[in-house]
Parts: sequence; C-alpha cells; structure tokens
Amino acid sequence: MAEFERLRTGGSGARAHVRFPDGAHSGVVVLHPWWGLNDDVIAYADRLVGEGHATVAPDMFGGQVASTVEDADRLTSEMDDEVGQAITLAAVDLLADRLGPDAPLAALGFSFGAAWAIWAPTQRQRLDATVVYYGTWVGEVLGEAASPVLGHFAEDDPYEPEESVTAFEEGLRDAGRDVEIHRYPGTGHWFAEPSRDAFSVEASELAFARTVAFLRKHLEVNQSST
Repeated sequence: MAEFERLRTGGSGARAHVRFPDGAHSGVVVLHPWWGLNDDVIAYADRLVGEGHATVAPDMFGGQVASTVEDADRLTSEMDDEVGQAITLAAVDLLADRLGPDAPLAALGFSFGAAWAIWAPTQRQRLDATVVYYGTWVGEVLGEAASPVLGHFAEDDPYEPEESVTAFEEGLRDAGRDVEIHRYPGTGHWFAEPSRDAFSVEASELAFARTVAFLRKHLEVNQSST
C-alpha cells in the first residue's frame, strides 16, 4: 500500500513514499532516476520493505513524472541543487528520527539519483552503505565519506561508459572505500527499470539479489555492533 508524507526540507517541503514495516531496524533512502518518482521506483522501494527495511523514496520533482528523455532532461535541468540536497537529507533524517540513533541506514539511487546517493554520506556520516545503479561521480567527494559502495552498471551505456565506471571504481579505492562493482553483459542504461525498453529481467533480478545481500552484510553487521 502506497503511503505518502511530506518531508521537512526547510522550505515548502516535498512528498515522499514512506514505508516503515513492523519490526524494521534498518532503513534505505531510495533516490529516483531523472524520470521522477514513478511506479518503478515505488515498486523497488516496496521490494526492500519486503526484505525488512524501512524505506523513504523522496520526490525531487514535485509530483512531475517524465515519459520521454526530453521531458526527463528538462526536469533535471530545472531542479535547483540546493533543493535536491535538502530533499535528500530530509529523507535520511526521517529514517534516522523514526528508527532511532543506532539504526543502520543506506542510500540507494538510480542514475540521476545515484549522484545524490553518493553525495549523501558526505553530509550524513551515519549512512552505512551506498548502492548505485548506472550512476557515477569522480573527484574529491569520493574521499569525503567512508561508506562501502555497491555499483550496478550496464555493458553498453552511453551515459556511463566503461571509462567512467573505471574512474569511479578507482577513485573510490584510492579514497580507501570498500567497493563492489558489477557489470551486466548485454544490458543498457535503465536495465533495472521495468517501464523502460532497456529492462532486463535477468540482470535486474541479479542486481536486486546482490543489493539485498550487500545491505544485509553492511546494515546487520553495523546493527549487531551497536
């Protein structure tokens, strides 16, 4: 059952799909691709709920959802970075407030949302794990956080070509981060999103299984040590 709440962002607020299953002791912020908070993202967040995690999936675009690359590009270019920062951190803080100070948390993002998932631990050190789907970052920001990183990347991706993925992986390792990068043969960008033409059932299921195992390893280990 979908549940939407308003996040406290310091401005007018933003809505988010929020799920706190009974007995949840860990949480994941799920950050959408440039299409917006669509059914693919909500369904993915709900699958994580089925694995025992509380989830908050914030809406960066004020309820707008794109169906074409042109519309998605417009939504992305129109969004102010400070607004994105505020929304991302408000989602993390909502999980932290409801689950408590010792609850292990993770940030997970798709493409556009991957950048926010990489950035978030630089501002919220309590984030214990980062998962990205076909999204990278390079530069000093990679050394400003310590959370382990799991990355899922397509074999044929003009948005994130092999050299970008390699630079991302090397940058994380140079920064001393724990890194696990997977490349999926025969796939393209958006392979994990059912509404896109690039969707691959086999690759998306393998990536999800790896994500569940990664979150279990890093969130439950953190929890048991607190």
